[in-house]
Amino acid sequence: MKTYYRLLRYIRPYGFKMTGAVLCMMLFAVTSVFSVGMLLPFLNVLFLESSAGPVAISPVTSVEDLETLEESLPEKVGQLRDEVKQWIMGLFLRESAVASLGRVCIGLLAFTFLKGVFAYGQRFLLISVEQAVVRDLRNDLYEQIHRLSLSFFHGRRTGQIISRITYDVTLVRQAVSAVFTNLVRDAFLVVFYLSLVLWISWQLALVSFVVLPPMMWVIARVSRKLRKYSALSQQRMADLTTILQETVSGIRIVKAFAMEEREIERFRGRTDGYYRSLVKLQRVGSLATPLAEFMAVVGALIVLWYGGLQVLEGTGLSPDWFIIFVAAMISAMSPIKKLTQVNTQLQEGLVAARRVFDFLDREPDIVEKPGAGEIRNLRENLEFHDVSFGYEEERLVLRDIRLRVSAGEVVAIVGPSGAGKSSLVDLVPRFYDPTSGCITLDGRDLRDLNVQSLRRLMGIVTQETILFNDTIWNNIAYGLKRATHEAVVEAAIAANAHNFIEEIPEGYETVIGDRGVKLSGGERQRLAIARAILKNPPILILDEATSSLDSESEFLVQEALDRLMEDRTTLVIAHRLSTVQNADKIVVMDTGRIVAVGNHESLLARPGIYRRLHETQFRQRTAQNS
Repeated sequence: MKTYYRLLRYIRPYGFKMTGAVLCMMLFAVTSVFSVGMLLPFLNVLFLESSAGPVAISPVTSVEDLETLEESLPEKVGQLRDEVKQWIMGLFLRESAVASLGRVCIGLLAFTFLKGVFAYGQRFLLISVEQAVVRDLRNDLYEQIHRLSLSFFHGRRTGQIISRITYDVTLVRQAVSAVFTNLVRDAFLVVFYLSLVLWISWQLALVSFVVLPPMMWVIARVSRKLRKYSALSQQRMADLTTILQETVSGIRIVKAFAMEEREIERFRGRTDGYYRSLVKLQRVGSLATPLAEFMAVVGALIVLWYGGLQVLEGTGLSPDWFIIFVAAMISAMSPIKKLTQVNTQLQEGLVAARRVFDFLDREPDIVEKPGAGEIRNLRENLEFHDVSFGYEEERLVLRDIRLRVSAGEVVAIVGPSGAGKSSLVDLVPRFYDPTSGCITLDGRDLRDLNVQSLRRLMGIVTQETILFNDTIWNNIAYGLKRATHEAVVEAAIAANAHNFIEEIPEGYETVIGDRGVKLSGGERQRLAIARAILKNPPILILDEATSSLDSESEFLVQEALDRLMEDRTTLVIAHRLSTVQNADKIVVMDTGRIVAVGNHESLLARPGIYRRLHETQFRQRTAQNS
């Protein structure tokens, strides 16, 4: 029920439209019932006012005759029924049978027109509400992606997250549509048709209702299986989306390793799994409709036999009322059939809604304290106080880190792969919080600071350059609301990017493709540096920004980095020790600990990891040059 209520909260802002839609549904049901009721004057006009041929119904031929018929019926319901009949006949019967028939046709046309108007009104209003709910859900999910901490995305495949926003939300929309388009509208139709049936003859109606208990039992059994298979099919779709996203983003690697056939087989395996789960879902969902329809027909046949026998014996309804009774029963079958079909969509939507709400309910690990203070600059130092950290509490990747970085100082962090270098710098912008200990900025714990103001102090350039499928200008100006063209160009010049940008026909308005695929690695890196230069941050974090570049690109990028590092507090993670020899301080890490601190000369002068790394790289360069 909690899922129902949360969905209703998304619908509540559009209550005015929903009220209009429900009103249109109710009026649609009313006009539908009246359309069936038009059989009464139609039968009387054709058979009771006509002298052609024998008539196998009550020989009432006028409104006056109805008064005598009323006196012969002792039951109050029968009296009321005949009074209604008298009123209807008064509306349509005229002296001429042709004139009466014309009035009946006009009445039927009017009701059909009104049915169409109300059907259009309810559908138009509901589509507006459905799409608004979808929009709001997707906006909330996208906002939640930005609220969640980086730790949430570890171990979760991108395709699964995308599936929540696309496939799951679509199923929720279908459920909303099914509930209101079919469940509410068809419920009105069933209620009004059955009300008409009960009013005409409650005895015959009770005879037909003997099939309801087994029908409800079947629907309940089917619902349980539907929820199970719906959850399975949605998980299969998430797996399918994941493989698709991974293949598209990694298509260069797939082709480089000639793995097309393997990826095709993997994708076929996932599509086959989704196909099988969906077939199971549809098989169970499709079973409810024919079973319910069969039971409804059984009930209708019982009524036809029992009620028809009474008409023939003259002990039951008059033939005209019996025909309307049967017509109303048959008309009720279609909405009853649709109501059994709604269950499939409803169960799918509820499972999808639970997955969506589970995603929305996740709390970020990085939580800003109420009244957290703003910070606008680094004046003194950044300091690590006995910091330990692990992505999982039982497995630490940093242990007892003590480090002081003074304002304006360039600090290089080196060490073998897996030493914890990137984990260390990821704590500075609060991508993660320490498991124990604390980090202070000018003596203030980072957890006491406004997260946005903290991150505005920092410019980050990583080995994996993240660019967007947008223009060069927008990629450089990313994060700044009012960047002038002159400032963007100056940043590009400082990053050694202006020349290659000018050589492209569309210059700064060039769209660079997904993740900057139209540019070389060095060009992408220089755009990232230009973005950092334009931001003009007091703290700079460089995470192996030149490790994957060729010599020419590395020279241009390093030159740009040297300009960027001027007069800034800088943390540099470096693989090539030649790029950090001039750092004010070099921090050597191994297995999550700081094992040495000093400058290039002092660290090279004593045995240890730094000297071994330096000697290894020196031998590699000598071998390459020879």
